[in-house]
Amino acid sequence: MDSEISKFFLSVTPSFVPQLQPQGCGVLCLPQAPARPPEARGKWRPRFLSTAQGRSALLCAPSGDSGSRQAAMADPAVPGYSPGFKKPPAVLRLKRKRLRRSEPAAAAPPPCCAAPRAACAPARRNPFSSLDNAPRAAGTPQPRERPPPPHHGSPSAAPFWQLLEPVCEDKPARRAEPSERTDPLTLTDDLHLPVAVPEVPSSPRHEFPADWSIKTRLLFMSSQPFTWAEHLKAQEEAQGFAQHCRATETNLPQSIQEPKLSTELRCAFQQSLVYWLHPSVPWLQLFPRIGADRRIAGKASPWSQDEALQQVLMSDWSVSFTSLYNLLKAKLCPYFYVCTYQFTVLFRAAGFAGSDVITAVISPTTRGLREAMRNEGIEFSLPLVEEGRTRKQKNSEVNLETEVANSLEVESSGEDGEELDPSDDERESFSWLEEMGVQDKVKKPDTISIKLRKEKQEVQVDHRPESLALVKGTNTFTLLNFLINCKSLVAAAGPQAGLPPTLLSPVAFRGGTMQTLKARSINAKAQVRLAYEEIFSLEIVGPVMPHALHSLTMLLKSAQRGAFSAVLYTHEPTAVFNTHLDDTSPALNKENLSACGLHPKTLDQLTQCPTLGKSSIRFLELKDYGYTWKS
Repeated sequence: MDSEISKFFLSVTPSFVPQLQPQGCGVLCLPQAPARPPEARGKWRPRFLSTAQGRSALLCAPSGDSGSRQAAMADPAVPGYSPGFKKPPAVLRLKRKRLRRSEPAAAAPPPCCAAPRAACAPARRNPFSSLDNAPRAAGTPQPRERPPPPHHGSPSAAPFWQLLEPVCEDKPARRAEPSERTDPLTLTDDLHLPVAVPEVPSSPRHEFPADWSIKTRLLFMSSQPFTWAEHLKAQEEAQGFAQHCRATETNLPQSIQEPKLSTELRCAFQQSLVYWLHPSVPWLQLFPRIGADRRIAGKASPWSQDEALQQVLMSDWSVSFTSLYNLLKAKLCPYFYVCTYQFTVLFRAAGFAGSDVITAVISPTTRGLREAMRNEGIEFSLPLVEEGRTRKQKNSEVNLETEVANSLEVESSGEDGEELDPSDDERESFSWLEEMGVQDKVKKPDTISIKLRKEKQEVQVDHRPESLALVKGTNTFTLLNFLINCKSLVAAAGPQAGLPPTLLSPVAFRGGTMQTLKARSINAKAQVRLAYEEIFSLEIVGPVMPHALHSLTMLLKSAQRGAFSAVLYTHEPTAVFNTHLDDTSPALNKENLSACGLHPKTLDQLTQCPTLGKSSIRFLELKDYGYTWKS
């Protein structure tokens, strides 16, 4: 058979094959061929021939100007196999897949007598071929093809808040099954919100709970347009400012047929956007202050190196801070925030959040700040730490019998009359040094280190939500003086050096500057069932305080006919302000709070005890005038 193949090649290529040397492995090898003319170089290609025994014969013609070069590879002839070009990253992925894949055929290569090693190499597939075109074993399921992404200019383009999954060949394509109704809350996948376990009420409610955290951005979505919130007239804007300063109560109907023509609605919208700020630096964004160094860096700060200017700013800030506290004490201001570069303080008037006295909550705190407050005689508590201890104590009561048994063992160990020293554990912890004979060479911890080790539980809560500190009653006035005189309240170095803390209030105060939240309407497309429908959205940017959130939802309830959804961005250090502080909620007299400048319905909401705990509202939906939310 080999001689027949040789004769066949001699008849086909007499000028290029002067002599054939058949080998036992079925590979026909050629000796050194004479040099070819330049025009014939590069045109000679290997040819595959099948022998009668089913083996592959490779005819290799070595190059005349590069020396002898022999290579052979066996490739099974599979119908439908069409290799394609792959980029280098795809080649690396294919190589990793090939290493993980078992190839029993490559484990036992056929023996080769005198042929070169390269000619007897095991069969390997082309690394530049596509996985989809590679030959597959019988019964291997074909991968599902990914549908082509829609063009950005097409009317079926995805909405701006949807995250498109990047195309990756290593992952199988996933198809979203069409649902009967697409929830508007599921359209905001790119909001990067740290939502843990959502807490949704079982049934819609008439009101949502009070959220004492500060929001940095609100995104309302509805099937009805928000054109009524655009391009307010000068008279409507002025009327809104006047209504805010006079604390005018605005009552809208349940549903407004033509919101764009409702002057009362547009004036109330402008009224709900107003807040008061101190200090006011037009070229700096003074909220949030925690983590704002990168945003403020590089901007002009003439006070950073001028101590005289810093003293003037702090003196003016102290006057504004004292003015706010006096308004709070007289129940003319419901609450206000003090935002520093390290922590935030929320002062609430008596009657709010289920408390009958003035309260102040600080978060996050550190051991140094708490120690300084103790030295100033400020009495405070750590509600979340105490709650954890109470829970641990309740769990320990369940295992009371085990504790009694352990106590009996301890008593039996002390029957010899030896007095137990609380520092025995400390000496035993260093006994192994004495056994090694290096107790004098190793420096032992001093008294301060031992004290810190004993207070490990208190230090571990630093900069965490559990470090929330609560100050009540007359201690809030002591806290006021402490904050005014505290030198660490203002950064000594960095972009915020010499800049007083930010004061945020819903009502006017001495030295405060009137500011407004920024509002704009956005139109986008969202997938509903099998088609895309237009979705209207309203974006509110700025420090959104609790009263502003409730006022906006009341306006949108009437303007959007009782149906909208909202995504709420929370300033995370303030989310813990929703912690329930008192175990008992006494009956509060709300008549004395009517002069604080809030709408009666907003006042009813903020006087309730907080129920959100350490979390805050992330998603809010109104459907058929009933609220549901996720926290």
